[in-house]
Amino acid sequence: MDYIPNTESEKKEMLEEIGVQDTLELFKDIDKKLILKSPLKISKKLSEIEVRKKLEEISEKNEQVKCFLGAGCYNHFIPSVVDHIISRSEFYTAYTPYQPEISQGSLQSIFEFQTYICKLTGMDVANASMYDGSTALAEAAFMAHNITNKNKVLVSRAIHPEYRNVVKTYCQMHNIDYTEINYNDGTTDIENLKNQVDNKTAAVIVQNPNFFGCIENINEIEKITKENNALLIACITEAISLGLLKPPNADIVIGDGQSFGIPLNFGGPAFGFMAVKSQYMRKMPGRLVGMTVDKDGNKGFILTLQAREQHIRREKATSNICTNQALMALAAAVYLSMMGKQLKDLAYINLQKAHYAYENIKQLNNFEAAFSAPFFNEFVIKCNNIEKLFQKMKENNNIPGLDLGKYYSELKNHLLINFTEMHSKEDIDNLIKIMKELK
Repeated sequence: MDYIPNTESEKKEMLEEIGVQDTLELFKDIDKKLILKSPLKISKKLSEIEVRKKLEEISEKNEQVKCFLGAGCYNHFIPSVVDHIISRSEFYTAYTPYQPEISQGSLQSIFEFQTYICKLTGMDVANASMYDGSTALAEAAFMAHNITNKNKVLVSRAIHPEYRNVVKTYCQMHNIDYTEINYNDGTTDIENLKNQVDNKTAAVIVQNPNFFGCIENINEIEKITKENNALLIACITEAISLGLLKPPNADIVIGDGQSFGIPLNFGGPAFGFMAVKSQYMRKMPGRLVGMTVDKDGNKGFILTLQAREQHIRREKATSNICTNQALMALAAAVYLSMMGKQLKDLAYINLQKAHYAYENIKQLNNFEAAFSAPFFNEFVIKCNNIEKLFQKMKENNNIPGLDLGKYYSELKNHLLINFTEMHSKEDIDNLIKIMKELK
């Protein structure tokens, strides 16, 4: 039942049982000014037909806009089978699969998810999802601290600003030295990295593609990191890029899987993923599902390598994360199973559309390219008057992108703009037309 109805006599009986005169006594600790003195002014009860008609009328007020905003949350097409599968009650009501004998379906779906993540990232082991990309990155930084017994992490300023804030908070709580590395021409400044990294560094953390959409020089960054016996942590917020870009040769790869079949929904929910080299899997937080066989030789799935300290001795835990975003991870597994090798084609389409837009926009009078570094499906463009641009875009039902001046003072009048398979050539041409009219 959606609600539990109580008759007046039943309410009276319950109040008498707990020794109060009326329902308001239950709220005596709340300021009386905040308690309603009269019924809410709401409409009369409606039939199902009337409710449907009313909601349709309300929905017609919604404006249809074209969104070119990415910055960590991306608008991709979601096959209908994704919602169909995750809407099955055995998945959306499932609890922690501690009892494998009755949780084989959930355990297998998680195992398949882990397998996909390992194949995409080139890592040996993946866990059964994290809360989101930002906390996964913070967990990775703390994990590197535990592995190396070093107390310093270097974080590129080309990483998503909100991700950096989460990592910084974690580091403060664990007394880890948090140091940021500058960027140059849209990517991590290699010379600045060389000057900052030393034998006290636990990890170097970069994002690829980074917050500006640019492709980092991972090979050079890895070389510098290894020369100082530190771990390399690679962060991925646009997961579709894994279909086209070479997997980062890192020790720990984390990311946000929102692009894998999760709608935008005003920013959530999504899920984080983490994959590591095999020698670090015992330090990895969260769940890990393994495949085994029973006494009769039948294939089965179980939870494995999960430290009990995460549940009952929290002060001794390497991490206190003890749940995951299982339903969202399932959506990703379904999405990836449907895409298969077509993920590469999808990533290529994203790349083509972004570069088509870039080549046209940078030729406009009031715009110029901000960086020369190669990029995937979003890029930074400099605009002479970004406030006027946003106003003109709003008038034409477009969300043009992200004003980077809100996060980087040196990037005032710079726009971060994203293109995916959801943007037709007509959409992009119309955006360019509006930009061209900007005076």
